[in-house]
Amino acid sequence: MAKKAFLRGIIAGALALSLTACGGAGETSGESQDQAVQAQLAEGEKALSLSTGGNPIVGNAASAEELIYGGDPSILVDGDTVYLYTGHDTSDDNAVEHAVYTIREYLCYSTKDLKTWKSEGSVMQVNQMKVDWVNSSTTAWASQVAKHYDPEAKKDKYYLYYCSWDKTSMGKQSIGVAVADAPTGPFEDIGEPLVKGTLTDPQNSNWDDIDPTIWVEKDESGEEHRYLGWGNSRFFTCELNEDMISVKDLNGDGKITYGATPEEGDVLPRQVSAFTEAPWFYRRQDENGNYYGPYYLFHASGWREQMAYSTTDDLISGDYTLKETLMPPTATSNTNHMAVFDFKGKTYFVYHNGSLPAGNGYRRSACITELHFNEDGSVQAIPETAAGLFGTVSSIRTTEDALLTHANFTNSSADSAYPYADVKIGVDFNETPEDAEWVITAGKADPSKPAYVSVQAENKPGLYITANDDKSATLAQDTDGSEETFKKQTFHTVEGLSDKDGVSFESVSQPGQYLTIKEGELCLTDGSEKEAATFFVAPKQ
Repeated sequence: MAKKAFLRGIIAGALALSLTACGGAGETSGESQDQAVQAQLAEGEKALSLSTGGNPIVGNAASAEELIYGGDPSILVDGDTVYLYTGHDTSDDNAVEHAVYTIREYLCYSTKDLKTWKSEGSVMQVNQMKVDWVNSSTTAWASQVAKHYDPEAKKDKYYLYYCSWDKTSMGKQSIGVAVADAPTGPFEDIGEPLVKGTLTDPQNSNWDDIDPTIWVEKDESGEEHRYLGWGNSRFFTCELNEDMISVKDLNGDGKITYGATPEEGDVLPRQVSAFTEAPWFYRRQDENGNYYGPYYLFHASGWREQMAYSTTDDLISGDYTLKETLMPPTATSNTNHMAVFDFKGKTYFVYHNGSLPAGNGYRRSACITELHFNEDGSVQAIPETAAGLFGTVSSIRTTEDALLTHANFTNSSADSAYPYADVKIGVDFNETPEDAEWVITAGKADPSKPAYVSVQAENKPGLYITANDDKSATLAQDTDGSEETFKKQTFHTVEGLSDKDGVSFESVSQPGQYLTIKEGELCLTDGSEKEAATFFVAPKQ
């Protein structure tokens, strides 16, 4: 029930924003909106400017009944529309405890501006009723969709490459493909695996053959090539025929085989250092849309998974050079999976974390940020961001003009370090500027109240300032989505106890207790030390 109330409040808040954000005649102006907010405030309350439009980009309030989790994001740009695809994460607490992914369908969202995302619903279910070759208790993992002209049908079609457990391949994971007439599906499987897991033998595990990525391009002579890549711990590549649903016979021997070189086989192992899984092909384009430079292979690396990239000059036979690690493990998920795409002159990086309430590595959420290249073509580091492309980042200062910051740390590669629950917050830390950035959103306990806020670390999405029972105040993840956690991570904003131009944060879970700086650290007190319990919030310029 707590989740339902929380989501209804978010929907109501989003509706109010949509009614006041358009500047048309007869609509509510920004000044009128401020007046409406002020009218809802009780004496002594204070409303802060809230961040909207941040990460995660989907799933926050898809319905009044439940959060929608979805991981392994992929992107298709089709004309003026961007389509986002995710697996639908539905693991319950028992499945999470036993490290089980429950993903039986793919969801789609669309946007024309990267800010407003429309749910297109389920585009494919993966079960024996829909896909003959999968196991009865199957779960489907990462996918990617490509658009390609079908000369036989004389129209464009859409191809969803995915992976699932294959009863025809000794129960191993295999690569499948499904076809649709529209990017929103429905996609129908071709009736058999595109690449069987038994083909790439010897194996490291039964899930060697996962996470397909697709790249279509014409070479300098005008010949089109359709490259498919995939893998876990081992990386594989092949070319597809023009039909997009069959592997090209590279060596012309009349059969599809696995071999070390194009002369020996058609499905090829490739050496990519520090490769774990989640490959994604990408190449840069000039202002005329022509591809240039090396091919980029973005991929997960290590465990917990970091984001890294390698480059090559030839997707079939070129050597891969490992370049950089771009993103450390996220603060809330053990895995990560990216999509890199160009849209309206910029390049973007979509990834997943577990930052929604009750999220984790088995209940994930898609996020977005901009990707930047250096002059030499190398890729700049990509930090996590709670604000995303459109949210607001704020600073919080004390009456002595000290910045409120969380302790500096790099997300651990050890599973035992998670979930984060006791990250210190204060003013005497040797912080980096990013550790003093905050994203202030509607209060999780009741988003409809203008004087309720939740405060999330910009560079540690999913970690919120939390009022603990022992009167400490730390950064912590919302691991259960409970009403109790919502209250602990919500604060009632009132006029500053020592200065009405400032603000004081009263705990919703412990009324009468205020966030206070004491001996350099943030904690809860009764507010009697008024200056220490007064802060000044300002959006980052």
